[in-house]
Amino acid sequence: MKHVLFAASECTPFIKSGGLADVVGSLPQALVKEGVNVSVILPLYKEIIHSDYRSKMEEVTVFSTPVGWRNQYTRILKLTDRGVVYYFVDNEYYFNRDGLYGYIDDGERFIYFSNAIIEFMYRTDEVFDVLHCHDWQTGAAAAIGSIKRPQPGMKTVYTIHNIKYQGWFGHSGFGELLNLGMEHFAGFEWHGMLNMMKAAIHHADIITTVSDTYAEEILTPFFGEGLESVLESRKEDVYGIVNGLDINDYNPLKDKALDYRFKTSRSTKLKNKRALQETLGLKVDGNVPLYGIVTRLVAQKGLDLIRHILHEFLTSDVQLVVLGSGEQEYEEYFKSLEVNFPDKVHVTLGFSEPFARRIYASSDFFIMPSLFEPCGLGQLIAIRYLSAPIVRETGGLKDTVIPYNEFDHTGNGLSFENYNAHELLGKLEYSLRLYGEAEHMEALCANMLASDYAWANSARQYVELYEK
Repeated sequence: MKHVLFAASECTPFIKSGGLADVVGSLPQALVKEGVNVSVILPLYKEIIHSDYRSKMEEVTVFSTPVGWRNQYTRILKLTDRGVVYYFVDNEYYFNRDGLYGYIDDGERFIYFSNAIIEFMYRTDEVFDVLHCHDWQTGAAAAIGSIKRPQPGMKTVYTIHNIKYQGWFGHSGFGELLNLGMEHFAGFEWHGMLNMMKAAIHHADIITTVSDTYAEEILTPFFGEGLESVLESRKEDVYGIVNGLDINDYNPLKDKALDYRFKTSRSTKLKNKRALQETLGLKVDGNVPLYGIVTRLVAQKGLDLIRHILHEFLTSDVQLVVLGSGEQEYEEYFKSLEVNFPDKVHVTLGFSEPFARRIYASSDFFIMPSLFEPCGLGQLIAIRYLSAPIVRETGGLKDTVIPYNEFDHTGNGLSFENYNAHELLGKLEYSLRLYGEAEHMEALCANMLASDYAWANSARQYVELYEK
């Protein structure tokens, strides 16, 4: 049985800021079912310190972690949950703060975390076959682990969840933070700076990303964010494995956030729509199609397309519920929509997991026209909650949303190819027509119910990579 150590900056149910936490929380559980011995190592953030989980942890070891010329205190705590051992790196100076990211010393914080992971692997009696690192925050761990091999025969896997965020820092940090000889500087340097993602891509034994299409896209200049040449040089070692969904967590039959739980019944789903309409002060009418958006309000999510055509679409008899936060220009745009269409649009700035689930469970269609999307969980959750996704064909959206064909009644959503506002408008208008024809909505619903995006298949692909 392989023993794999996941290294990541967040993981459900302990700490979450985005989809990375969902993957690191659910994939190890799926791997355990495939016979893999999995552990996860995380920073001990302030939010975890003040949670109920802290009282369940036990101390494993205490040691000093070299960070350049300094030695930093490190304590390792652990707890076991559902067959997975979770290790927590305790250093109050770096992690006993509000939030996860956004500090001026984030580079130092996560290079320390990477150094602590490698130091722990030297000191522990546990034997790990694979160190599996995720995103830029553990990019240094993937690189250092490949250079130093802290355990005999250990291999490294590095997963890119979003290539846009790479971990850029001044090149002086190499000597100040990384305890490596200058012969390794070139592996970390990129365009005159240190780049943690580049270092991981350069050094890891295998690189994965979170969908087949995204693995191809990031080899091109448009999607590669400047790292396409580095990835091209390693393309034989790059694999795409689409993310799965924790179907036990996202289960409309058991979801306590919903007003009415359901499995297959569109009539029960309709009750959720009426309840949400009433809660938000929208016209309570089950015949009006409800469109949902749950997203970060940033350009990546295709919001510029929405801005160009949404006023025109809202002249139809439709309703829209939006949940998210992000860049000010998009927040102001959606709030202005609410002012101009008070009987049709409701916008909530911020994020609430229970409210997000109510939107998925109540909406008939889910709008997700991303400029790029490594995998995306929104469309998977929408399908699970029988809200037909309307997406652009990019990354994981292309791999998971099958365009509906009204002639043979196949497909679990709607999609368009080009990043073009009128193509999006065309699909929105098409969805409105489908909504008025019961046979098509019943077919869409049946196809969504038949879609299987549980982690099992993806977990087996990871097992095959570990065996390599």
